[in-house]
Amino acid sequence: MDLKLTAEEMRFRDELRAWLQANVPPPWTGTTHEEGKGPYFEFLRKWQKKVFEGGWTGLSWPKEFGGRGARLIEQSIFQEEWARAEAPPLINVLGMSLIGPTIIAVGTEDQKKRYLSKILSGEEIWCQGFSEPNAGSDVAGLSTKAMIDGDHFIVNGQKIWTSLAHAADYCLLLVRTDPTAPKHKGITALLVDMHSPGVTVRPLKQMTADSSFNEVFFDNVRVPMSNILGEINRGWGTAIATLMNERAHLGSGIYIQFKKNFDTLISRSRETRRGGRAVSQDPVLRQKLAQSHIELEIFRLTTMRALSKMQHQSIPGPEGSILKLQWSELNQRLAQTSMETLGAQSQLWSTDEGRWVYNFLRSRGNTIEAGTSEIQRNIIAERVLGLPKSY
Repeated sequence: MDLKLTAEEMRFRDELRAWLQANVPPPWTGTTHEEGKGPYFEFLRKWQKKVFEGGWTGLSWPKEFGGRGARLIEQSIFQEEWARAEAPPLINVLGMSLIGPTIIAVGTEDQKKRYLSKILSGEEIWCQGFSEPNAGSDVAGLSTKAMIDGDHFIVNGQKIWTSLAHAADYCLLLVRTDPTAPKHKGITALLVDMHSPGVTVRPLKQMTADSSFNEVFFDNVRVPMSNILGEINRGWGTAIATLMNERAHLGSGIYIQFKKNFDTLISRSRETRRGGRAVSQDPVLRQKLAQSHIELEIFRLTTMRALSKMQHQSIPGPEGSILKLQWSELNQRLAQTSMETLGAQSQLWSTDEGRWVYNFLRSRGNTIEAGTSEIQRNIIAERVLGLPKSY
């Protein structure tokens, strides 16, 4: 594991820092609790276009597709500096981190020319149609069907927990094209225009008051055969490539965000008093805060170890599952400790602009999204430790 940056990597970091210092806009003061394309969405879309014009979107993409051909360590540096500068998120994150790389890996030349540049600029927003009401993390258990009709598919079915579907222009959709095939066979990945007749999106109100997840219904939606991503009936391989990208490249930026929250929590614990003394003097809470610090450092080192390994291979492997499992459960424990440390005031949206209550409520979904903790443990057991499959 190498924790030192080379001279080239430091030049990359310094160039990025200078650009962020000159271009990061003031913090957004409006609400993000929107069901449609409201002002905050438009703010983020304009921000992504600015980042694109600055040459900072799709860093790890090959240069011929608009990226920089950056290595994983440079992608990690980018995430760290982005979080450190508190820059706004990029609205088309699913398109850039999941779907774009999958199109690069298995798409046709026409698909690459048609979609990739508009993904980077944010001109076309993407979502990922994998999960279903009766399948969840069992992606291969999907039942949304696609029947061939001439040079089109006719798609019928439902997806759920589809992030950004309410704002998306396109969807990477998994459908069953051969119902007689075994579970992981007979699946096809399609690139679907979300503005097609028959597509209905219903936002789901979350307990955080956000509506970023959605139900999506497909009622006789026509999709051209040319929109197959990969091969017909071999979409499981396409899905695996997408899921591996989803679980990788998460650690560095997340660590910075968690560390900032933790440092703020330490400061608040010294200011907050209960029973005539600062809560930072409570021996039980001090132990919990110390444990959080230890776990944050373990996560940082695990991230660096994974990055060192991944620099030598182009496709993310099971180490993405290790990181995803670690950060998702760590965040829940840290959120719980925050609420216990700050007490009743942490439940108020007026306290630190709702940071603590939002983080606590939102962290509940961390161990479900992008593959449940149970799924991640199975992957680690089978593909890292070599244990027999669980039936």
